Amino acid sequence: MMMKKYMCLALLVICFAFSHALGDDAFPLKAKRVLFLGDSITNAGHYVSDIETQLRLQVISPLPEIINIGLSSETCSGLSEPDHPFPRPDVHERLDRALDKARPDVVVACYGMNDGIYYPFSEERFAAYKAGVRKLVNKVHTSGAKIVLMTPPPFDPSPLKGKEGKLLPAGAEKYAWFAIYENYDDVIQRYAEWVMQNDAGADMVVNVHQPISDFLKEQRERDPGFSMANDGVHMDARGHRVMAKAILNAWGLDSWKEPSPELQKLVQQRERVLHAAWLSHIGHKRPGVKEGLPLADAVANAAELDAKITPLVPAGK
Repeated sequence: MMMKKYMCLALLVICFAFSHALGDDAFPLKAKRVLFLGDSITNAGHYVSDIETQLRLQVISPLPEIINIGLSSETCSGLSEPDHPFPRPDVHERLDRALDKARPDVVVACYGMNDGIYYPFSEERFAAYKAGVRKLVNKVHTSGAKIVLMTPPPFDPSPLKGKEGKLLPAGAEKYAWFAIYENYDDVIQRYAEWVMQNDAGADMVVNVHQPISDFLKEQRERDPGFSMANDGVHMDARGHRVMAKAILNAWGLDSWKEPSPELQKLVQQRERVLHAAWLSHIGHKRPGVKEGLPLADAVANAAELDAKITPLVPAGK
């Protein structure tokens, strides 16, 4: 009898430990509001809408509110290359406003591609990147939210090879987003490795660099000319899907349910409307960005789209 009691107690302890571990791993799925921060890759929004679509299809309930405020050209280091047409926006210029207005309980951030400013590796630029990431993590934690840090995705030079002036060797006078150091992914790889060490103290880190690199390698074994980013930086929907899968896997969702084209289109449309509205509502310093709808109008528009989306997904739990 006593042995049975101990066994039951041990089982309860194991179950509690497992439940606690699962809760820690899956905390983004339990969020009320998830804020996505990043550069043009996040601004494109495909991986964000892929994530939202999967959360809907897999009946995550209650469904977290997803807000994407990715901004093209942005860095977390405050650096710009000399030939950039305007100073690159720095996320820290708008971060306090974003946290105050959006009030997320989870922030997902992806920086690094622009932070090396397309030059060969330098310790000074690396230090600026690390300081920017640490500052980002600290500000998010001070707001009371948790933060998921993603590595930058890879830079893929293959589509640019043979195009005059697009890739430059070491020792060039200067580099830029349109004239990139040919081994720039070596820089990005170092940034990604540092993120995965979690020296910044994030609540979770997610490696998207490796799975995208692996996918590219696998596809090129079948088709040497395969590419997902014509400029080496901005991936198409296939690359974003690999990115979304890596994030969802880290969050505890290992399966993938193929959405209907109609559902995918509607969720993307909803994400675009809210993305533009939130960008304008929070404010930023990047020129050339079209003004979004007033936030209240965008929310009403999103509600209309929700009415079309709901019949296309499984019923809630």
